[in-house]
Amino acid sequence: MLKLHPRLQLDPDAASGRRWPVTGYPLALKLTAAWHALALAGFATVPEMWPWWLAGTAVNHATVTAAGLWPRSTLLGANWTRLPATPRNANAIALTLDDGPDPLVTPRVLDLLDAHQVRATFFLIGERARQYPALTREIVARGHGVENHSQKHVHTFSVTGMGALSREIDMAQRTLTELTGERPAFFRAPAGLRNVLLEPVLQKHDLRLAAWTRRGFDTRERNPEIVARRLLCDLAPRDILLLHDGDAAMTDDGQPVLLSVLPRVFDAARKQGLHFITLREAF
Repeated sequence: MLKLHPRLQLDPDAASGRRWPVTGYPLALKLTAAWHALALAGFATVPEMWPWWLAGTAVNHATVTAAGLWPRSTLLGANWTRLPATPRNANAIALTLDDGPDPLVTPRVLDLLDAHQVRATFFLIGERARQYPALTREIVARGHGVENHSQKHVHTFSVTGMGALSREIDMAQRTLTELTGERPAFFRAPAGLRNVLLEPVLQKHDLRLAAWTRRGFDTRERNPEIVARRLLCDLAPRDILLLHDGDAAMTDDGQPVLLSVLPRVFDAARKQGLHFITLREAF
């Protein structure tokens, strides 16, 4: 029987088995549904005004699409871009690593984390976790969190329907739970992009969306100085940092840029009196 981490029992009704309280659907989804119903009714009763109904629908689609292209937006539903403002998190920050596991990079990242006594949260792609099950289990065994980053990390994730979104998330949820024995509590959309239909799917799977406060763009930037500067500029308590152990960019000498950036981040955080915790610990 799967045991849930006690800190994740946020719903007072423990019998429900949920960790996150069920909130209402986001206003953007309600307005979108209401407008489509109005436009259909209007077209049926006043068909000669079809250009206005079509224009309104186009404006609605453009608005929610733009919101989905903003990874840190909360317009499409709850989205954690910082750790909760609790005493526990007063001097805490979270390091999150996306797109793994990678058989060459992830073990070296784990060794670095051990050496600096840092715990991180890994948002894993289900297919890659299935390909490297021992490495996936090792992440958890070393005290880090494993969360849901979709099953295949497809580039069309944000423009698919509710059924396809649900299948991608459910498959990753099942994969990661099977491999680690722990059910993911957080979800991060591929590239941070999503659409107005995602929040109902996350509520169905008892997941909470987690974005970031600042990111290094380390899948494209080869200069560790620039990546570190992006992460450390105005670094503050409760920040969520984003790096990648999967698809990491390489420095000029052929090393994953991530490996040069992490020690700088750890040292800077300690000088500011900050310590690292996983997302699960923060919540």
